[in-house]
Amino acid sequence: AGLLTLRGGRDQPNDSASASAAAGSAAAQAESEPQTSRALLITEPVRSGQQIFVEDGDLIVLASVSSGAELIARGNIHIYGRMRGRALAGVNGDKQARIFCQALDAELIAIAGLYKISDEFPPEARKQRVQVLLKNEELRIEPLK
Repeated sequence: AGLLTLRGGRDQPNDSASASAAAGSAAAQAESEPQTSRALLITEPVRSGQQIFVEDGDLIVLASVSSGAELIARGNIHIYGRMRGRALAGVNGDKQARIFCQALDAELIAIAGLYKISDEFPPEARKQRVQVLLKNEELRIEPLK
């Protein structure tokens, strides 16, 4: 069903009072520090049929993405090679998510459930450095400056 199992509460074993105190201080420290999202870094080409999903954070690909490959992230997606597959950012509904690409040749791009297929891409965006974002509930493909 795609649900996460989080340990804590009744599921967390309580071995001693010192473990409880340590957990309490760790929780207090976590509350005082700003939350940072994590990023997954992929350095190898993403092949056809592969699917990469980032549960929490951004996805960074330093190589090309083949046709038939799928990149899915709750945050942003950065592709520093040619993008030929599918890229879906903000899959949890994050309308601030973006897709950054060095050479757009994708089959499909999507942000927060709004998508475009390759036939709908503007001709001037093909094989160019672009960013994909939502503006006024519209999926936009803009050149990177």
